[in-house]
Amino acid sequence: MSADTTTPPAAGPEQAGSLAPPSNWGRWGDDDELGTLNLITDEARERGAREVRIGRSVSLAVPIQPAPVISGPFGPYPAETSPVQLVMQYTGSPVFANADVMTVTNHHIKSTHLDALSHMVVDGQVYPGRPLDESVTMSGVQHGSTAAFAAGIVTRGVLLDLAIDGPVPADRAITSLDLDAAEQRQGVRLESGDALVARFDWVATRYRGNPMPGMTIDALRWMHERGVSVYAGDLSDTYPPQPGGPPAMHRVALPRLGMPLIDGVDADELAAVCAELDRYSFLFVAAPPRIHGMTGVPVNPVAIF
Repeated sequence: MSADTTTPPAAGPEQAGSLAPPSNWGRWGDDDELGTLNLITDEARERGAREVRIGRSVSLAVPIQPAPVISGPFGPYPAETSPVQLVMQYTGSPVFANADVMTVTNHHIKSTHLDALSHMVVDGQVYPGRPLDESVTMSGVQHGSTAAFAAGIVTRGVLLDLAIDGPVPADRAITSLDLDAAEQRQGVRLESGDALVARFDWVATRYRGNPMPGMTIDALRWMHERGVSVYAGDLSDTYPPQPGGPPAMHRVALPRLGMPLIDGVDADELAAVCAELDRYSFLFVAAPPRIHGMTGVPVNPVAIF
């Protein structure tokens, strides 16, 4: 991943006004496919490596139990099924090996997955302003695909636990003030190139609701100014969106900032370990399968202390 020494660009004409959402279009060139991963410099990775002191690791992924392939008009609603449908294969005669074929729904609500920059479209364009029909075709993603994750994501991670007093209320919209308060409470500060892990205590596999809490555009501006390289949360956007603006993470962070999103993490064990060690920073590693040309891919993010 390339080094970055630039500051966030000033608002362009289409962003004029203090309430306009931030954008990185043009910041790293018109052909950029890394987005905010450009902020993960060698120094940021080295800073993350210094966080490893005792060798303890914690997974942030929700466990998946594959289910047999279900088809036909009477199959369960997709959100109720497993994100991995499985067909077993027995090879040889007599059988001397077992194998399996998976059908994976990459953006399934019950799967911890990494969104590529082509996942969301704004005004017929994907990050950083490339026409959709040139970027995503029936044969796969040509620009802004999972190819950007080939080297994995390795940097310093910071947990901001927003749920220390229990699950964040359903009507709560997180702002920059909440993020500042979490930093001060935990004695940590996000730096440029860091990965932000946010805990709402709303893990998708346990319960969801309507409305749901989430990040606001104001919180996203805070992330932009701090130089967050990747966002991982058990929730991201408020639902329904806050009045006067789009969903912050999926409609602005991903397509406008080029910030990869790790959806559907389970940060409960991480929060417990951070509280036990009184440390809210760690080495953050996310190494998804090296499959190119897709809009997303399952991932197992790991925090190492």
